[in-house]
Amino acid sequence: MLLHAKKSLKKMYPVANNYFGGLLPSHSFSVCDLVHPLRSSNRASRHVIPFKARSFTQCSLEGHSADQEIVIAMGSNVGDRVSTFDRALQLMKSSGVSITRHANLYETAPAYVTDQPRFLNSAIRGTTRLDPHELLKKLKEIEKDIGRTSGIRYGPRPIDLDILLYGNSQINSETLIVPHERIHERPFVLAPLVDLLGGSGDDGTETSWHSLSKCSGGFFELWNKLGGESLIGTKSIKRVLPIGNCLLDWCERTLVMGVLNLTPDSFSDGGKFQQVEAAISQAKLLISEGADIIDIGAQSTRPFAKRLSPNEELERLIPVLDEITKIPKMEGKFLSVDTFYAEVASEAVKRGVHMINDVSGGQLDPKILKVAAELRVPYVAMHMRGDPSTMQSEQNLQYDDVCKEVASELYAHVGEAELSGIPLWRIVLDPGIGFSKKSKHNLEVIMGLESIRREISKMSIGASHVPILLGPSRKRFLGEICNREDPVERDVATVAAVTAGILNGANIVRVHNAAYGADAAKVCDALHKGRKWED
Repeated sequence: MLLHAKKSLKKMYPVANNYFGGLLPSHSFSVCDLVHPLRSSNRASRHVIPFKARSFTQCSLEGHSADQEIVIAMGSNVGDRVSTFDRALQLMKSSGVSITRHANLYETAPAYVTDQPRFLNSAIRGTTRLDPHELLKKLKEIEKDIGRTSGIRYGPRPIDLDILLYGNSQINSETLIVPHERIHERPFVLAPLVDLLGGSGDDGTETSWHSLSKCSGGFFELWNKLGGESLIGTKSIKRVLPIGNCLLDWCERTLVMGVLNLTPDSFSDGGKFQQVEAAISQAKLLISEGADIIDIGAQSTRPFAKRLSPNEELERLIPVLDEITKIPKMEGKFLSVDTFYAEVASEAVKRGVHMINDVSGGQLDPKILKVAAELRVPYVAMHMRGDPSTMQSEQNLQYDDVCKEVASELYAHVGEAELSGIPLWRIVLDPGIGFSKKSKHNLEVIMGLESIRREISKMSIGASHVPILLGPSRKRFLGEICNREDPVERDVATVAAVTAGILNGANIVRVHNAAYGADAAKVCDALHKGRKWED
């Protein structure tokens, strides 16, 4: 058995090495060596070992009293596609499917019948005790409930739900074929499917799934044959973040988030924008300087800051929110609320905020995860240990490998968020520059964003692709490096940190000086495009 596995691994090695650009080690290897490294394109994978899949006959004889791991694909190109997906998720949960993971959200060109609107595609991974045909029946009922009727094959439809994988079973009946017979030719299916792979704690399940692909390199080889990550961002398929009424392609260009603090005690500009008029004036300035998102915070999270109650925070926040949404220049821009309270997040979204930015990743008020799921807005989960009063304690500053540990702790937030009902396609990750980190840790994180993605990919490939927000603006470590005691004098140093972050994979940068941040982002984006032209 071990000899067979070793031979199979050797056969798979050239495929895996080609998939990751020759980055795998050339020495003799073990099963553990085939955890694929991540390239700058953010591709990732895990090892694959041959596993004999069960036939449907065997499955039916054994019964399905135990939970079965499943993958269900989702597609829609009629009506409000995002809302349709949200409804489908809720109906699946109420029909006997426990959702544990979500793929990213993809906007794709129509296939087969090309004269129709673009599709949204994704997939979920979960468990069920329904047998395959019972599950199929439930999915067809959900499609009908959402409004799907019979139409032309491959034509427009409000929702399409397909069983891609069911346990380690092969099914071939008159009404159901699993794995889905056209997986190998569909990028819009393979991209979400690959997202759902990564360390699950159950190697056997994913191993059997790869064996069902009938390809020596598993689903990774199939995805690679269609073009893999080189397809993402093209006209045929792109990852998108639903925010406001938009589908945002965060890889198209770097987004600039402008900081608006309504606090008397923030480290950089505390007290400057407490009055509504001053806050609105600053918001207008940030927009004119190139900010895509205005991040409004009514509670300081600087080290050792005093914590406000939700009511105190709302007293500062509401008057500004009520006025800022009236600014004509806000058209096409987005508002984010910087809070860790569920109550504040809920009220802010009701008043026009598009995104929740939680420095605690759900740790300080766990109710915020359920609220974010119900509000159906993007959720930024940041890395921090403890709270602002304890985050810089000696205990919280201990790391053996800061990038590896930040990745692990961030992914724990992702898992909690997904189980609370926030799909992966609404999650943004922030490694928390200046939070629970010494100066050297901040520098390692900025330069190690690809390493953080690579570590996350070992746990979930999909999570390794989500947008990364980076917020080094005017932080103390920049003052230490440049001998700038006044935070306002750290804008040039901020540009350097932001530039390094973008070139290492940041998608959103949070800055106090939006003009400088926007210029840095434009140059980095031009450099990225130049690199693509050379390739």
